[in-house]
Amino acid sequence: MKSKRQQEILDIIAQEEIETQEQLLERLRERGISTTQATISRDIKQLHLVKEGTPGGLYKYVVTQRRAAHNFTERLKAILREGVAFDVAQNIAVAKTMPGMANALAAAVDDGMDIPDMVGSLAGDDTIIFIMRTNEAAHDFCEEMRTMLH
Repeated sequence: MKSKRQQEILDIIAQEEIETQEQLLERLRERGISTTQATISRDIKQLHLVKEGTPGGLYKYVVTQRRAAHNFTERLKAILREGVAFDVAQNIAVAKTMPGMANALAAAVDDGMDIPDMVGSLAGDDTIIFIMRTNEAAHDFCEEMRTMLH
């Protein structure tokens, strides 16, 4: 529920100018997510949201560059903790996730990890294949991902 709520928060602030936590709380309720102001406050902190001035002199919530640069590992760990299993078939690493989580994990890996031996990835609803150049690279990738789980 937390990851869904936080994703909704990111979607909301990307779509409109949100000035207050109360506005954010209302938009979440409109989307069927009931929560408290204290929870919203924690989410804002965890997502590294800040208020930025607008041309009209108001302030709105935005995602900081710091979050993008420094929060990759935590984002990936959160996705992995939701339930992911890794396996290898020759040069292909396979990740099985909870339903709906595969695209998020694939995007996090594609955007945040420098894996020179990865040819590409393909995600469905609950499964991702990571195509590696060698069998050894696939095994190493799976071990790295398993290590990140702990």
